[in-house]
Amino acid sequence: MSCTRTGDDCRCTYTPACPRRGNCCQCVAFHRERGQVSACMFTPEGERTYDRSLTNLMRDRKISL
Repeated sequence: MSCTRTGDDCRCTYTPACPRRGNCCQCVAFHRERGQVSACMFTPEGERTYDRSLTNLMRDRKISL
């Protein structure tokens, strides 16, 4: 997988504190290690909750099992 910086396209609103902001590979790896989902998977409203859980992603995307 090729990994490039996304720059201004990054959806993460945790700024300027996040050192991984704009680097998708680092962001995805960081959250995956913690059992979380990265900001780019959420709607803008869901991302602003800072809850990166799979449960919150499903609620945000209106997905039910």
